[in-house]
Amino acid sequence: MKYEDAGVNINRKANALKAASEHIRATYTPEVLWGLGAFGGLFDVKKLKDYAHPVLVASTDGVGTKTLLAAKTGRWEGIGFDIVNHSINDILVQGARPLFFLDYVASSRLEPEVLGAVLDSLAAACQAAGIPLLGGETAEMPGVYHKGGLDLVGTIVGVVERDRIVDGRRTQSGDVILALPSSGLHTNGYSLARKAFETWNLSEPLDELGGKTLADALLEPHRSYLEPVTRLLEAGLPVHAMAHITGGGVEGNLPRVLPEGLGAVIEKGTWPVPPIFPLIQRAGHVSEAEMYRVFNMGLGFLVVLPEAHAEEARQALGEAYPVGRIVEGEGVAFR
Repeated sequence: MKYEDAGVNINRKANALKAASEHIRATYTPEVLWGLGAFGGLFDVKKLKDYAHPVLVASTDGVGTKTLLAAKTGRWEGIGFDIVNHSINDILVQGARPLFFLDYVASSRLEPEVLGAVLDSLAAACQAAGIPLLGGETAEMPGVYHKGGLDLVGTIVGVVERDRIVDGRRTQSGDVILALPSSGLHTNGYSLARKAFETWNLSEPLDELGGKTLADALLEPHRSYLEPVTRLLEAGLPVHAMAHITGGGVEGNLPRVLPEGLGAVIEKGTWPVPPIFPLIQRAGHVSEAEMYRVFNMGLGFLVVLPEAHAEEARQALGEAYPVGRIVEGEGVAFR
């Protein structure tokens, strides 16, 4: 027997990696000593000369079942932006800037065209963020993954000056909550969305979506908040807490960065809700409470700071909506 008889083709994977290597190497920054082909990527931290006490911040996450929609439509060009931007936002919550990214791509059978498109998308997303795609892993695992499925996971490492870590401890009752809008579902809630639309035509333009198709709306890439939040942090304003709204919505994510004894009130109607969300609610007969529990509902990233600095913060962020405030108590209430 050969390895290929068991469903694994080493040459197919190697050829796809070789084809994407030019795009991957184009992401390298001067700190990269060794990347593609190494057992471990090498990144020279001594070149980070702007930090007196640098603290590394790391996070790992995945795209989830959004890859099934990408596979169904053959549209992989945005999937790398989904995982890279999601990861950037996760460490941005603590005030960190990204240093490098690593990926994990696995399926029952790695099709060269699909793997190449995914790697190119990852490289493009890293290049847009100004960070290297330092390494990763591709794996064929027939029997673990079902036919046509693909798993995309990423790990990011960033850095923050120790005395500039945003950890939520200074948050006080009365602080204002500013929201940066999401571009859609981002990378969460896709199992429910796919169930709601399982009999719908993904390629038909819909008036409810402004002429976009369902595929357009559902595959809209996860937005990165690196640029506006960096402007905010560099403005020196007293940012007390930040939250990236991922799986679990606001009620599952904002409390993670609040001190004990504090909760939040979010005022409905104070931000634009992307039309894909009411469409999901109607198509799947989903309750409003469940929608807010599962999806970001247009609230992509939250910033908490004193009310006296809210207007300055809005100017620094460029597009942000005052959507609520911090209150005594616990949890998140929508009203």
